[in-house]
Amino acid sequence: MPYAHSQAANPHWVPRANLDALSHIPGEIGPPVIGTTLRVLKDPPAYGKHMFETYGKVFKVNSFGNPSVMLVGAEANELMLFDRDKLFSSEQGWGPVLNLLFPRGLMLMDFDHHRLDRRALGIAFKPEPMRAYAIDMNQILGEQIKAWNGEMLFQPAIKQLTLDVAARSFLGIPLGDEADRINHAFVDMVQASIGAVRTPLPFTKMRKGVKGREYLVRYFSPQIEERRNNENRQDMFSQFCRARREDGEYMTDGELVDHINFLMMAAHDTITSSLTSMVWYLAKNPEWQEKLRAECLSIAPAGADITQDHVADFVLTEYFFKEVLRLASPVPSIPRRALREFEFMGYKIPAGTPVGSSPGFVHTMEEYWEEPLKFDPMRHTPERTKARHRYAFVPFGGGAHMCLGLHFAYLQMKIFMHHLLTSRRIEVEDGYAPEWQAWPMPLAKDGLKIRLAPL
Repeated sequence: MPYAHSQAANPHWVPRANLDALSHIPGEIGPPVIGTTLRVLKDPPAYGKHMFETYGKVFKVNSFGNPSVMLVGAEANELMLFDRDKLFSSEQGWGPVLNLLFPRGLMLMDFDHHRLDRRALGIAFKPEPMRAYAIDMNQILGEQIKAWNGEMLFQPAIKQLTLDVAARSFLGIPLGDEADRINHAFVDMVQASIGAVRTPLPFTKMRKGVKGREYLVRYFSPQIEERRNNENRQDMFSQFCRARREDGEYMTDGELVDHINFLMMAAHDTITSSLTSMVWYLAKNPEWQEKLRAECLSIAPAGADITQDHVADFVLTEYFFKEVLRLASPVPSIPRRALREFEFMGYKIPAGTPVGSSPGFVHTMEEYWEEPLKFDPMRHTPERTKARHRYAFVPFGGGAHMCLGLHFAYLQMKIFMHHLLTSRRIEVEDGYAPEWQAWPMPLAKDGLKIRLAPL
């Protein structure tokens, strides 16, 4: 759900929605100043369920200083993500949350500007670069998983491991102190994005986040010219530096830094969340762990590298991953801002209104899913998928803003799972049930205590 900044603090500030203009929309506005913020933060999924059951598929809330309207359902996902009539601004939806930290990131762009930059950046996700990333992934993941034995906290370990992959594949830098400093900067920026204080006051998360961004700007900016002129460098940042828009022009230095900052954050944090959830579900479902292990060994022996040619063979592994993403969506909600008045479910939503959809909630609605809380990877077979609304499952977004790194994420997941499952068995203590945070993405509050046993 959208936040609000002051105009002085944020040059992309947008005005608050007018509550009077939303008087015909059912919902809750809460007490002055704090509105519904505390109820949302206490338990976001439970609050969303309460609002849907009380008010239906359209309701208003007043969280984080800004009234907004939530639209619920696969139809809402389609309306906002496909956006055939260009009704919604992603820039003005995400902007109040991210502009101080990740300005001009691809997700914060609209229409032609977004299309041109996305097309230019897409060069880094073509088959040849992806083959190079796979080589790096196999080396890093294979080597480091060898050191994972016995009891461990999985979440911090996978967070470091995905950072190492990103440092090599995205930035082309060696692992070490520099990569660790980059990691700390990204952690501070992500934490600031959900902080209650939205201006960079001393001692606040936002202040630390802004400082993290300043460090990364200083780190990346001086490297652009050298990377642009070095055709031998195949890491993602170097390819971005050499990318040209349709008019033949390079992106500016500021745009390049903003794009790599945003994509590093998106790739690093979402894969940390989704792999943490996936390992938890593998531990809870040992019969599925054995099925995936057998599939991995049928594709390549333990210790062998996984290449782009192997990716399509991980059929059950992909079904399992999709079911994990359904129940633990790494992007629980998607904000937009209405550029014109529109109508949904019989309600007229005024121009200028912040609106949001909740893919994570839609992923568990009985309207679209049989026994929605049951873990069932086979619900993602082509036969069962065909009968479902295409926007009932959108873990990577949809439409023009479909995640640019989707195939990179699947590649990393499959390589990781092959190296892990062909060498280790994942176990947890009987009765263990960690608490999970829901925002900004699902993570185990205790770091996820697991035991890895050699096969």
